[in-house]
Amino acid sequence: MGNTHIQLPDWNTLAAMDDGALPLLPTALLIARDEYPGLDPAAYDALVQSHADHLRIEVAAIESTALKMAAINRHLFEEVGYTGNHDAYYDPRNSYLNEVLERRLGNPISLAVVQMEVARRLGIPLDGVSFPGHFLVRLPVDGGLLVMDPFNGGRPLAVEELRERARPHLGGEAPDDKVLLQILTPAPHRAILARVLRNLHGLYAEAGEWDRAARSVDRVLRLIPEETDALRDRGLAYLELGHLDGARRDLTRYLQLSPEASDAEDIRERLIDAAGRRAVLH
Repeated sequence: MGNTHIQLPDWNTLAAMDDGALPLLPTALLIARDEYPGLDPAAYDALVQSHADHLRIEVAAIESTALKMAAINRHLFEEVGYTGNHDAYYDPRNSYLNEVLERRLGNPISLAVVQMEVARRLGIPLDGVSFPGHFLVRLPVDGGLLVMDPFNGGRPLAVEELRERARPHLGGEAPDDKVLLQILTPAPHRAILARVLRNLHGLYAEAGEWDRAARSVDRVLRLIPEETDALRDRGLAYLELGHLDGARRDLTRYLQLSPEASDAEDIRERLIDAAGRRAVLH
């Protein structure tokens, strides 16, 4: 059975870690622990391991990588029943891996993490793709690429469908082969985890849950300290929470790093307004 001594990383060490050393499942569970302080990482690691163990003999007997992957998808999406949460796409639980593993419901990126973890434990080099819109996964097969949609049962996507999916995000232009290949570059773990956190920030900011919104972008900054958008978003969340010193620090730094940003003028006005509020408070 799986290793029951899974070690969650420490938020303070992630920025210094090499991209290749940043563990995907443990860091995803670390994100979930913010919201679920009592979660048992070993239990979720063992659950992922049990999916892989169930498939091990079947997958080993299959020759082609594409057919190995088809067996993994059939087990995860048909037998175990993982599925995209089409009814409540914006439920934050779709982003927390403990909830995804328990409820078998998720969004594209969390389902991709489950799919990647199981495949990799079976020696299949499945990678995530930060595709515009929906997160996807990719697998090198016979000199080509198999691209799949974890939100829709791991369905393989043809090149034409990928072009059409990318088109709205590229000013209405369908990407040529070169651009499409660039878009399909494997996403490093750091980028995957930051995207999970940005999704959470967006949901919480939309709902006016500013403490959770601030926490989500603070965690992005633990992964990528130089991420200017996260600095701005944390500052704006602090402003909503009345944490004026923190807001001023973050937003001033944001303006230093991005003086030409399209929202720089708006941010300056908000800082001046906050300084006025501070004067009234004292």
